[in-house]
Amino acid sequence: MMKMGNFQNKEMWKIFIVLSRWSMKKIYEYAHDWIEKSVNNNDIVVDFTMGNGNDTLRLAKMVPNGKVYGFDIQEKALNTTKEKLEKEGITNYELILDSHIFMNQYINKYKAGIFNLGYLPSGDKSITTKKKTTKLAVMHALDLLEVKGILAIVVYPGHAEGKLESQMLEAFVSELDNQDFDVMKLSVKNKKNAPYILIIEKNRPITF
Repeated sequence: MMKMGNFQNKEMWKIFIVLSRWSMKKIYEYAHDWIEKSVNNNDIVVDFTMGNGNDTLRLAKMVPNGKVYGFDIQEKALNTTKEKLEKEGITNYELILDSHIFMNQYINKYKAGIFNLGYLPSGDKSITTKKKTTKLAVMHALDLLEVKGILAIVVYPGHAEGKLESQMLEAFVSELDNQDFDVMKLSVKNKKNAPYILIIEKNRPITF
């Protein structure tokens, strides 16, 4: 089993070296940067947790000749995201009012995607991602991810459900075979319960 951060893929190391030279920014922005360096402008990308639409917008701009899919169970999130995309003149999107655990009903494969876990900012904090459905969704997402594709997961261990998700995800990715996936963790080490990112690259076809 591989340890997180033990990358064998030379291209992934090149991306890490570039990212490590940049100044500190919001943690999810590092996920955006990593994805952007991994996709072409005609790829399919997925925002598995639309929220306020910031991730969806950034992904859409990365693939002007491709398409971004966005998932959320809250109509407020879908409407906010749609408004944000339309304001920017973005048309290469499909927003889906459904749980990301049903992603295989809407997409067949994709090149890169992001889970930005937790609850809708400025929304109802009781409506949050849960460890059981998050694990199932991540497994589905890895099934559908293209070989050499990237999945970024932004984790928030600072709230109760987020801590449970964090524990589950740390255990799950640590058990992924390094012949199948490379896994890296980006975190702030001197801040307790700080959000962090798991970056997963798929090395060969595999399903769970």
